[in-house]
Amino acid sequence: MLMLGLSGCAAFSPAPPAHQDNLCEVFREQPDWYDDARDSYDKWGTPIWTQMAFIKRESSYQSHIRPPRTKLWGFIPWKRPSSAYGYPQAQDPVWNEYEDEVGGVFASRSDMEDATDFIGWYNARTQRMTGVSLSNPEHLYLAYHEGQGGYQRGSYRNKPAVQRVAREVSATASRYRAQLSSCEAEFQCDGFFEFGPFCQA
Repeated sequence: MLMLGLSGCAAFSPAPPAHQDNLCEVFREQPDWYDDARDSYDKWGTPIWTQMAFIKRESSYQSHIRPPRTKLWGFIPWKRPSSAYGYPQAQDPVWNEYEDEVGGVFASRSDMEDATDFIGWYNARTQRMTGVSLSNPEHLYLAYHEGQGGYQRGSYRNKPAVQRVAREVSATASRYRAQLSSCEAEFQCDGFFEFGPFCQA
């Protein structure tokens, strides 16, 4: 019964957007995601486009993705290289910290509302601990990948692949920002109760 319940949860997760390079199209497919990212922005300060650039990079908007298992003796499925999971690919230790501080035990890495809230919470902690601006997606991502302690030690400096990915995330965030500026009005007042003072604008 437990397995059936888990598979049922997965069945109700939305499919990844078909046009992930365009944030307007992402939100047109999943307009609730705009509200989730906007709520996180209002709460923690990380721009919507940066949050979504992180999620695109980490999971390609796949809700239940995990790192592939390693192979024992080259062919037997074995352990996974990390506990990363869900939209934000958050690992167990830091996700547990998030649950303890703000998320609660019912928070889920496969839920976009919790994923965007986690990214906002994590980046706010990065800003507080390292001084990185919330408008600097490249260095926010370096701290996201390496951990705040690793970032402060400069662990990314000898990792050109990580630096390259951080630049790619920054470029995605910049592109997403420009795209959202042309379509955001579509999502600000699209809900049943979103009118007048209740609009997200």
